[in-house]
Amino acid sequence: MSTAPTERKHRVLVFTTPTCSWCQRLKTYLRERNVQFREIDVSRDATAARDLVRRTGQMGVPVIEIDGRPIVGFDKPQIDRLLGLSSH
Repeated sequence: MSTAPTERKHRVLVFTTPTCSWCQRLKTYLRERNVQFREIDVSRDATAARDLVRRTGQMGVPVIEIDGRPIVGFDKPQIDRLLGLSSH
């Protein structure tokens, strides 16, 4: 019998560029917390980049989208809250 709690699956998208150091920190943080995510490199995907600016009003990365809610930057408290993670 498993004692692990049932975790709700979240739809997590991470919008990045290869040269963004905060993007790397965000991805490392998510991996350490065992959060599955899909990465979108906006330097290679012009459509995604335009859509991101339209939805957030920002051209900067990282942007993490959790269940359709964008967070601009690496905002740990907000990310943890939306994912239901405890801060550490």
